[in-house]
Amino acid sequence: MAPGHVAYGLGAQYGLRITAETVMAWERGTALPGERELMALAGVLWCAPGELLAVASTLREHRLARDIAVDDLARSLGMTGAAYRRIEESGRWRGNERQAVALCDALDMSAAQFLTATGRNEELADLLTRAVTTRWQAYVKPVDKLVPLDRILVQDVLEQLHTDYQALMVSTLSWNTTGRDRAGTAGEAGREFLDRVVQEFWRTAGI
Repeated sequence: MAPGHVAYGLGAQYGLRITAETVMAWERGTALPGERELMALAGVLWCAPGELLAVASTLREHRLARDIAVDDLARSLGMTGAAYRRIEESGRWRGNERQAVALCDALDMSAAQFLTATGRNEELADLLTRAVTTRWQAYVKPVDKLVPLDRILVQDVLEQLHTDYQALMVSTLSWNTTGRDRAGTAGEAGREFLDRVVQEFWRTAGI
C-alpha cells in the first residue's frame, strides 16, 4: 500500500484526517503516531499494533505491543487509569515494588527493560558505582527498591561486582611505578569498569 492509500484508509475506516506525508514521516521514524492513530494504522494494515513498533523502550510502547488498554493494565496494578496514564506520560515510575513486579509480569518486561522504560538507568548506575567503590552492603536496599529483583539476588550480585572491582584495582597497581602512574592506571581501568557496571549488573543477575 502506498502512503496515500494508508492515509485514505485511516480516514475512511476510522475518521482520522491523516495526510500521505504524515504516513511517510511515520515510516521514516521522523514522527510518531498517537495511540489512537497506531491502533487505526494496525487495523488498516491488518496487523497487530506491536508489529508496527521497533524494539519497545517506553511503558507506552510495551503496553501497545501487547495490545493492553490503559484501564485494564491499571486495574491489574491496583491503580486508577488516570494515575497510570500520568506515569506513561511522564516516563517516571511512581508505583511501589509490588506494582513494579506486577507491571513487568503484565507487559512481559525484564528488569532491565523496566529500568529503561521508567528512566531509572542513571540512578541505577550511580548506586552501582557507589556500591562497587565503597561498602556494597549499604546499597542492597536502595538497589532492591529500584529494580524488581529478589533481594538475595541483588545482594549476591553487588557482592560479586564489588569483589571484581576491588580485584581490578589491585591488579592495576604496581609498586614499581610512581604514585602518579599508579593513580593514572587505576583511574583509567576504573572508569572503563564503571562504564560497564550496569551491563555487568544485568549479566551477573542473569537478565
